[in-house]
Amino acid sequence: MSGNEAIARGAWEAGVSFGSGYPGTPSSEILPVLAKLGGVYAEWSVNEKCALEAAAGASLTGARCIVTMKHVGVNVAADPLFTLAYVGVNGGLVLIAADDPEMHSSQNEQDSRHYARAAKVPIFEPADSQEAYAFTKLAFEVSERFDTPVIVRPTTRVCHSDSPVQVVGERKPLERTCEPQRNPQKYVMIPAYARARRRFIAERMRDLADFAETDPANREEPGGAEVGIIAAGVAYQYAQEAAPEASFLKLGMTYPLPAERIRRFAASVSKLYVIEELGPFLTTEIAALGVSVAPLPESLRLGELNPSRVRAGLRGEDAASSADTSLIPRPPVLCAGCPHRGVFATLRKLKAFVTGDIGCYTLGTLPPLNSLHTCLCMGAGIGEAHGIDKACGDPKQTVAVIGDSTFLHSGITGLLNIVYNNGSATVVILDNRTTAMTGGQDHPGTGRTLMGEPARAVDIEQLCRAVGVEHVQLVNPRDLKATESAIRAAMDHDGPSVVIARCACILISRDRQPAHAINEPECVQCGMCLRLGCPAISSIEREGERPQPVIDPALCTGCSLCVQVCPRNAITRA
Repeated sequence: MSGNEAIARGAWEAGVSFGSGYPGTPSSEILPVLAKLGGVYAEWSVNEKCALEAAAGASLTGARCIVTMKHVGVNVAADPLFTLAYVGVNGGLVLIAADDPEMHSSQNEQDSRHYARAAKVPIFEPADSQEAYAFTKLAFEVSERFDTPVIVRPTTRVCHSDSPVQVVGERKPLERTCEPQRNPQKYVMIPAYARARRRFIAERMRDLADFAETDPANREEPGGAEVGIIAAGVAYQYAQEAAPEASFLKLGMTYPLPAERIRRFAASVSKLYVIEELGPFLTTEIAALGVSVAPLPESLRLGELNPSRVRAGLRGEDAASSADTSLIPRPPVLCAGCPHRGVFATLRKLKAFVTGDIGCYTLGTLPPLNSLHTCLCMGAGIGEAHGIDKACGDPKQTVAVIGDSTFLHSGITGLLNIVYNNGSATVVILDNRTTAMTGGQDHPGTGRTLMGEPARAVDIEQLCRAVGVEHVQLVNPRDLKATESAIRAAMDHDGPSVVIARCACILISRDRQPAHAINEPECVQCGMCLRLGCPAISSIEREGERPQPVIDPALCTGCSLCVQVCPRNAITRA
């Protein structure tokens, strides 16, 4: 199984009956797999905060609940998470926080272990699919035993790599009343009740620290007495390969730590190293116990680890590079036929300053489109455009772009903020009818749920009007003239304006038309088609001549953007 499949199987066997989350790489596959196993209600929530709050409600009824998201999604869910640590659970509640070292599909390298310490909840780190399966089941037991939400933190390599899993059992039936508990002192966090729960948290953390000393997720692996290594998660696998002769304390539960177990292990070896990805979370906690930890090169803190980097770090050598130079570079690019391409080509032509967002369309920043100038977090592009408007007083060259799923996730409030504060920013909603970047999941605008049931689809046009935007236009981004006209009109409008560029993702719609071809005698090698950045269009270098564009018929989807930009009508159907 992949790590994500193993997490889903572990949750299913643990008797989970409620699953919620928001798709985010590397966590996206967990809920669809869980839903297919049967007997579970699963949903793509509007955002991570909604997902965790819904699970908190389901937990009140005694249901075991799993909530899935990537690391930056935990930021969105942090508000309920910190108070849920006070409230506790009825049915077990496990939060999967999937971290992404090396930022394979993320805008930052965030270490979710710090959330466990800050919120005062336990966290488990699986090192492979077997542990992903086992730790998920264990996390539900810990959650109910200690009345706490529990975080499980897989990383990209664990989520997406396959390894053997010994499946131990079948689904565990759970008996519950299916009625929410009435206990205001526990579930209503007014200050008087919260103070009592704060004392409970302190006692719970002491009990969890005692549990960590005998927790089966932590284990010693004796080796040589010269070098001892403490590691967790996939970093343990790398360290095992880099230093097989060493003794290991393999941690599965990384907060709270088993202090006495760590001290005993440290005393049994001459030199102690801590191998971990991203920040020195374990290193700092272990040093705070009064345990001497051998230093490692600072470069080991940057990016994703691998055995060669760990090996170099243990030798005290620079361990900065993790790239495999034998691999041919494959830069990311918008797909051939992507509906976003026409919008970015238009924004480049209009010389707009584009505040961007999280999604496939973030690739609009790359050459040759060069048409996206900021990317902060989900929904931030709208807020940044408003800030530019208010700071400069001349917003008409500023345009915010945001995808349909992202708009419904966290863009509505930003748009409402523009309207309420008499802003004038222009927002282009790139509505490709799916959550494309994470694999094509449904959302409130698609008319389908994760369970495959029909749902009321949000009318984004009417939604924008409902929050007070009067200038709302709908356009097909494959029509470049119409797209340019709509965006120009929006930028010239005195007040907030929205353009909805609606065309289904080519990978979802499969709307392939006959391929195009370039008539070389008519082509003047102006390069206009190449400036679209379409992977179906490349060029042939000929001595003494400009590059000659060519279209690969196997890649071309017939979207016709190249036909529209060609000044000589040199592109026709093949």
